[in-house]
Order: sequence, then structure tokens, then C-alpha cells
Amino acid sequence: MNEAACRIDVWLWRARFAKTRTLAATMVERGAVRLTHQGRQARLDKPSRCVHVGDGLVFAMGGRVIDLTVTAMGERRGPPAEARALYQLVDGG
Repeated sequence: MNEAACRIDVWLWRARFAKTRTLAATMVERGAVRLTHQGRQARLDKPSRCVHVGDGLVFAMGGRVIDLTVTAMGERRGPPAEARALYQLVDGG
């Protein structure tokens, strides 16, 4: 992987959508995450799948659907403000 790609479980954890990587991996394995990459949408099934800058993600969390675009990979799980810089919510998401 390079700076423009990251494992989906790591990215969800860094972006603070999961408290642990294990919970992020479980979310992906359940088929709860859809990825749009280069115009193709797929339901992710393995936490080792890569996410890239510009990809779209859709998943349910806390009783609502979250639709976002990945804007950065991040280098660590930082504070919430740093995590929010990793994505941009799509209107209505």
C-alpha cells in the first residue's frame, strides 16, 4: 500500500467510526460497508480491502446512514478534529 491507500478497517478506526480495529473489521465482515471506487460500488467483505482518497463509503451507524467521501488516509488515530479531516460528508448523509 502507499500513501494514497489504506486498509478499510484501519481507516474506519483512524476516522473514529469504530473504537477499535477489531470492531471496524467486524463491521466490514458483516457486509455493512459499501465502497465506491472509480464509479463501481461494491459491498466490502474483508477488512484488508483498500480504500483510496476520493472513494465513497456508505454504512449505517447509530441508526442513520453515513455517506462520505474519503479525503485523506491519516497517519494515526488522532483527536476528533483530526479524524474529521479524513472525510467529507455527502449532502444528506
